[in-house]
Amino acid sequence: MTQNKQKSRLVIASSPHLKSPIKTSHIMLDVLIALVPVILATTLIFGTRVILNIFVAVFFAVLTEYIARKIMKRPQTIQDLSAAVTGVLLALNVPVEMPLWQLALGSIFAISLVKQAFGGIGQNLVNPAMITRLVLVSSFSSSFTNPSVPIQSFVNFAHSTGLSGITPDAAVDGTSSATFLYVLKEGISADESVPNIFDLLIGNQRSTAVGEVCSLAFVLAFIYLLARKVITWHAPISFVGTVTICSFLYGSLDFRYVILQLLSGGLLFAAIFMATDYTTTPLTNKGKLIFGIGCGLITCLIRFWGSLPEGVSYSIIIMNILTPHIDRFTIDEPLG
Repeated sequence: MTQNKQKSRLVIASSPHLKSPIKTSHIMLDVLIALVPVILATTLIFGTRVILNIFVAVFFAVLTEYIARKIMKRPQTIQDLSAAVTGVLLALNVPVEMPLWQLALGSIFAISLVKQAFGGIGQNLVNPAMITRLVLVSSFSSSFTNPSVPIQSFVNFAHSTGLSGITPDAAVDGTSSATFLYVLKEGISADESVPNIFDLLIGNQRSTAVGEVCSLAFVLAFIYLLARKVITWHAPISFVGTVTICSFLYGSLDFRYVILQLLSGGLLFAAIFMATDYTTTPLTNKGKLIFGIGCGLITCLIRFWGSLPEGVSYSIIIMNILTPHIDRFTIDEPLG
C-alpha cells in the first residue's frame, strides 16, 4: 500500500526539469506591482473608466479560473494571482469604451479556452491576454474602430507645458481619430495634429489599447522587474533593438522616425509584459534573444509592408508557437 502511494506521487514529464524556489504568486505580485505605474498613467490619460474595465476583466478572469478548476476537480490556483494578471493585461489591451460584456467574454475566453483547457498555468501554448485581444478584434471589430482619446483635462495639462504638439481642439476632433501608427504608415498630411516625442512619452496620443500609451510608465516597470529579477533583459532588449535597427534602415536613417516607431503602438508594452511571459517564451537566454529578434522582425514586416498599422500582437503569438522549437535547439542536452 505504501509503495503504491509513493508511485502515485511520481510525475512523468519531459526534460528540462527546472526548479525554482520562487513561488508563482510572488512573481505575479511583482508583475502587478510593475503594472501600477501603467494603470495610474492610463487612468490619468483616459479617465476612471479604466479602473472599471480592470475590475470587470479581473473579476471574470478569477471567477472563470475558480469554476474551471472546480469542474476539472483540480486544486485551486486563483491564489497564484496569474488569473488576475491576465485580467489586468487584457483590460489594458482594449479601448477604454469597449462594452463591459465584451470585456467579460474576453476574460472568460482567455482563462477557460486558452489557459485552463490546456491544463492551467505553465501549460498554455500562447499568451492568453494577447490571443484574446486578437479574438476580440475579430469578433467585435466595431469596438476597435474608434481609438481611445485622452480626456480633455489631460490634454489641457500637456498643452499647458508648451511641449505638446497636439492642441486641445485637435485632440477632441472626431474626424481625426486615427492612431499615430496609422498616420505614420499612411503618411502625415498637412492637417494632421502630430504628437511629438514628449506627447508619446507621457501618453498624449490616441490608441486602440489604453495601456500602450505612456512610455515613461513602461520604463519604470522594466526597471522594477529587472531589479526584482522577475525578468531578464534578453527578450525585451532584442525585441526593441531589432525594431530600432529595422526602423533606422526603413526610415532612411532618420533618427526621429526611429523614436516615433519605438514610442508608438504596443511595442514597449509587449516587450516588457508579453515577451517575458514564463510559460510561452523560451527558457534559455539564447532562446530569449531569438524570441525577441523574431518578434521585432515580424512587427516591422507588418508595420512597414502589411495592411495593418501594428504587428506586435501577431509577432508575439507567432513566436509563442515557435517557442518549443526554439527551446529544442537552444537547451543543451544532458550528458549521460
